[in-house]
Amino acid sequence: MSVQAKSTHFYIGLMSGTSVDGVDGTLLAIPDDYSGGALIMRASAYVPFPSELRTSLMALQTPGDHEIEREARAANALVHHYAECVSRILEQSKGDRKKVRAIGAHGQTIRHRPDLGFTRQINNPALLAEMTGIDVIADFRSRDIAAGGQGAPLVPAFHQAVFASSKETRVVVNIGGMANISVLHAGGTVAGYDTGPGNVLMDAWMMRQRGASYDVDGAWAASGKIIPALLAAMQQEPFFTLPPPKSTGRDLFHEAWLHAKVQDFVDARPEDVQATLAALTATTIADAIVVAAPDVAAVYVCGGGAHNTHLVRQLQMALHARKRKALVASTVELGVSPNHVEAMAFAWLAHRFCIRQPGNLPEVTGAKGARVLGAWHPA
Repeated sequence: MSVQAKSTHFYIGLMSGTSVDGVDGTLLAIPDDYSGGALIMRASAYVPFPSELRTSLMALQTPGDHEIEREARAANALVHHYAECVSRILEQSKGDRKKVRAIGAHGQTIRHRPDLGFTRQINNPALLAEMTGIDVIADFRSRDIAAGGQGAPLVPAFHQAVFASSKETRVVVNIGGMANISVLHAGGTVAGYDTGPGNVLMDAWMMRQRGASYDVDGAWAASGKIIPALLAAMQQEPFFTLPPPKSTGRDLFHEAWLHAKVQDFVDARPEDVQATLAALTATTIADAIVVAAPDVAAVYVCGGGAHNTHLVRQLQMALHARKRKALVASTVELGVSPNHVEAMAFAWLAHRFCIRQPGNLPEVTGAKGARVLGAWHPA
């Protein structure tokens, strides 16, 4: 066996985001001395959540009765889907689970309050280790928050390793339930933070008005017209003007927030509200890019929002309106499917834990220093 083969390990990353639609998984081959550049993805899988699990997870986003028991039961159900995702990855790759050094499992965020010193991701990593026979690394956010950080976003460090260029400043935009940016300056420095809602408000409005979980290709939003007064009212949310480091979640941007903004526009056509929500996501991302990356040359979009052609077009238009002629494209152009970026990031974070190297960027999260992230649950 070659020296290179001996020093390369396999890691599985699992990610279920704020859209609460399912779990994405990837299998990466990562050399122990990896310092940046393209990574080899050996396999990937996606396991959708059944409606009852999604309902349980969504209900835990807000206070309610019997939360402790409901959380524990939902965590166990969630882990069964995680284990199914791992099984599909191993079957697809024809891999031996003994060759996988660790699984990086982020869990499902139900509370994120760094301002109060805590974050909460539903998970049962001990059960996942028991079911898969593979070491599990979980609870990635807590150590950064303990060090005074936001605990999010954690992906900019991975984006820097995989997507940075010494020739141009790039911005990677992840649009899941929430949206965040990673600014990869040509000089090597990195910035990043949550910009606000990604798909979360559009999905909520789509479900309320049309009984669908999301707006395919943004077609319904594209059929409407932006309501300037509603857009302006939503843009008044103080979060948008907070200086970084900052992060957010469903604790702030939820259906009640949307209802409070829309109630003064009861005569508006539903598709016009949807168009306005798409504009809110696009303009808040564009505003953040203009401030954090005035020399941006290219913007690469990942997450579920990358498949919303109307939203991506709105982002391009918003940047052009702000006199930024940057390329806007999917991370496919960099060799990585937008569906796989976050799961790959948690495989990478598991790798960082296993080699005892920091996974956070203090300049992004605001932590007092670089920290090894995660908690180990041996098989």
